Amino acid sequence: MAEQLVAIQRNYFGDIISFQTSTGRVISYRKAIQEAEEGMIDGVTINEGHDGSSYLTPGMISSFDEYPIF
Repeated sequence: MAEQLVAIQRNYFGDIISFQTSTGRVISYRKAIQEAEEGMIDGVTINEGHDGSSYLTPGMISSFDEYPIF
């Protein structure tokens, strides 16, 4: 069974820098993208930005702003 992202951590500028998973692991934003690509994390969509970089969006709600901060 795949994990889900349940909380976020932001930097000083308000950018998401890491996530907490449903099992309590804390992983970086890049690691979350990698694990989502590998099917280890459910409930997110991987999108490609105009600059070609990948970014995550939550599947069931409108944005990660609704996630609690840890």
